[in-house]
Order: sequence, then structure tokens, then C-alpha cells
Amino acid sequence: MKKRIAIFASGSGSNAQKIMEHFKYSPDAEVSLILTNNPEAYVLQRADNFEVPSHVFDRHEFYHTDHIVELLNRMQIDLIVLAGFLWLVPENLLKAFPNKIVNIHPALLPSYGGKGMYGDRVHRAILENKEEESGITIHYVNEHFDEGEIIYQARFKIETGDNLEMVKFKGQQLEHQYFPKVIENLLKKVEGSKVD
Repeated sequence: MKKRIAIFASGSGSNAQKIMEHFKYSPDAEVSLILTNNPEAYVLQRADNFEVPSHVFDRHEFYHTDHIVELLNRMQIDLIVLAGFLWLVPENLLKAFPNKIVNIHPALLPSYGGKGMYGDRVHRAILENKEEESGITIHYVNEHFDEGEIIYQARFKIETGDNLEMVKFKGQQLEHQYFPKVIENLLKKVEGSKVD
């Protein structure tokens, strides 16, 4: 039985793309569903390109119903991946998938995490503070932004003269390189906890 991955994304979905590419021919796992809170998100086009089903939801459905949990259970999802998803995960989802929801953050947590810290905001703060390095953090998701247990971190050096685009590029290179591999390793640990 292939392990089944669901990816939540709010925007372009470049990480979702890399994950779909990584598992496209895998005998062990597949991306089974893409979910987004943004009907305009380019990630929907990427899902179509890979013939992966997608689901668009709004705030009410996410926070005030069990529809998403029911959908994920119906599709027998083993691991949930947040790839540029900006909403806090609600309690019903955390309870239904304990230690089975992971996120990627474009900085070395615990620094530069928390509400509102995503994308360019993170990179700007790092540059303003004249940090000598940055990186990525892959972590489990809990009820607080960016506070779940850290699974993996990778670093890069910030050179004199690096601008926002350069820092972002270096971070994305690491994300694309490591996120699919870390997911693959996590799936090996996710034992068949689904009841047949």
C-alpha cells in the first residue's frame, strides 16, 4: 500500500511541485491531494499538471466544520505537509493527525518564527538584523505558529551584498533539495496506523 500525502499550500506551490515530482514514480508514496485556501493559487495549476486532485476551502469550512478532516480520512492520508500554507491548523485536524502534520519555515527556528512571519517578511528581518547565516526548518505542527518539534534544519551563509532575492533563492534551493527527502524519511516512520 502506497503512503498517501496531502499538501496544503496558499500560493505558487513551488515546494508542492518538488514534492509531486519527487514522488511521481515512487513505489512507496504518492501525493494524493492538494488543498488550498486560495482559489487563485498557482498550486492548483501545478496539481492539475500532475493530475493530483485538489480541494479549495474557505475559513468557515476549515475552522468551523469537520469537512477537511473527513476528506483526509476518506482519502486515507498518512501525512499532511504544509508547503507555504499561512493559516494556523485547527485543533480538530491536529487531533485527527497527531505527529503527522509537518511544515517548512524559511528560517532557522526558533528565530524568526511566529504569527505573520512568512516569506519575504522573514528574509527582510534576517537581513535587517545583519545575520551571518539563515536556513530552513522542517518541523511538526502544533497549535502555535512555528513552535512544533524540529525535525530537520539546513543552513546557508549570507554573504556581504546578498539582497532579499539572493537570500530567498538560497533558502528555496535548500527547501527544494531537502523537503521531499525529509518527507520520504518521515513516511518510513509512519507505521500503518490506519484501521482497515
